[in-house]
Amino acid sequence: MSDSFFEPERDVYVATEATRGPWDPGAQHAGPPAALIGREIERLGGGRMGGGEGAPAQIGRITYEILRSVPIARLRVEAEVVRPGRRVELVRATLTDDESEPLVRARAWRLRTEKVDFEASSGFPPAPPGPEAAEPGSFPDIGYEPGYHTAMEYRFVQGDFTELGPATVWMRMGLPLLPDEEPTPLQRVLVAADSGNGVSVTLDWSRYLFINVDLSVHLHRMPAGEWVCLDAVTLPEPNGIGMADTRLFDERGPFGRAVQTLLIADRS
Repeated sequence: MSDSFFEPERDVYVATEATRGPWDPGAQHAGPPAALIGREIERLGGGRMGGGEGAPAQIGRITYEILRSVPIARLRVEAEVVRPGRRVELVRATLTDDESEPLVRARAWRLRTEKVDFEASSGFPPAPPGPEAAEPGSFPDIGYEPGYHTAMEYRFVQGDFTELGPATVWMRMGLPLLPDEEPTPLQRVLVAADSGNGVSVTLDWSRYLFINVDLSVHLHRMPAGEWVCLDAVTLPEPNGIGMADTRLFDERGPFGRAVQTLLIADRS
């Protein structure tokens, strides 16, 4: 197993085998490239508004359009502010292969963060039982490893990879995104959030495909700690379209939500 999901090489990032997804041994799971794009967006302006001169900033929403499968290969990522502001910025980013072919495009709203005094609502749902109270999960045999499924740690509160239906699972990165670089809270969320449709499988893996064409992650705060909890449900329709809806928790409680649009197909 590699020591990280990606290895930097001058102006490119070389994907390691730890990024390998469950659908194609030559393609990545969307989690690691989503986190790589998030890292590039975080670096804009040193994480501050107005090119580094304003207030600290955080991603409030990021949406990825997955244009084609991401190969386990050399990748480039670029990010820029397309709508600057003192309080709100619109950012876009593109992940390309070594021949500058777009693979994933992302747009994100980045908002300033500052102290606002008000009485917080008590209506938030409590966090699920923590990872120490959950059961370790093992990914089903997909015919090859290592990959993303062996680079992540899973602990199930409800459901399992072997059970069909909604699931609640804590996930933790077993590797950093890049060598010798501590993952940020945003990176920890993004590398896991694309797993909502995988952990809450409602159709037989051996008979059906349920591949997401996008991912939208909304964050009202950043999580604390290494573990991210996905409380996920997948809703497939017989018209070949589905949706995965995932509430995101840390041990303090909810901090966001992730939604995926799914292509449902018979493997035959």
